[in-house]
Amino acid sequence: MSDGAGPARINAAQVAGGQFRYYDYVMAAFVAILLLSNVLGAGKVAQIWIPFWEVWWPFGAGILFFPISYIIGDVLTEVYGYARARRVIWTGFVATLFMAFMSWVVVALPPAPDWTNQPAYEAIFGQVPRIVLASVVAFWAGEFVNSFVLAKMKIWTRGKHLWARTIGSTFVGQGVDSLIFYPLAFWGAAGWTNDLVLKVLVTQWVLKVSWEVILTPVTYAVVGFLKRREGVDVFDEGTDFTPFRTRV
Repeated sequence: MSDGAGPARINAAQVAGGQFRYYDYVMAAFVAILLLSNVLGAGKVAQIWIPFWEVWWPFGAGILFFPISYIIGDVLTEVYGYARARRVIWTGFVATLFMAFMSWVVVALPPAPDWTNQPAYEAIFGQVPRIVLASVVAFWAGEFVNSFVLAKMKIWTRGKHLWARTIGSTFVGQGVDSLIFYPLAFWGAAGWTNDLVLKVLVTQWVLKVSWEVILTPVTYAVVGFLKRREGVDVFDEGTDFTPFRTRV
């Protein structure tokens, strides 16, 4: 911890057992956005008008909020280090699996005879196993790649150029996410031509990275606030980067 003069540069191992004031709140925000974006935005394809090409271009509606989880992931890794970000990613992963299981159970329950909303409920909350699998695998891989790239870039840049780390890690992490999710979820599926899958994949990737660029000033403000309040600036020197553990 710092002596009040500003955040102290420390290695991740030095704060392994430390207590933080805002870590739990950041974790809660991450999980909430992850679950809500999967429930409300994952299944809808919207479209935007591209004046330059004079065409309507399709995109997944979840793009409006899901990328914020990556921005929070950047903040977690930048402020608290890879190990604590890893714990949050696993928390989100388990929460997503439980959400999928709960959706399946609730939809499968036989409706009361006088309740007529079962078809609408199935349409909104019904989980296609293929999409659930694609979602959790893409999220897991993309988030860990994002966190790993940011942590390594922080060491390489000696903590400078935060914008390059957040945008660079998002470019790679969101690329992995999109390249896994869309082919695995929709390639060959009814209503999805191969051309549409590729269009939505590329559009999602570009828009996700664009969100990161647009919200860079917000990221700077949040990172600066948390570093000052927590009194640390964690560098992952000597960190075990395996994703297969939750212990800090």
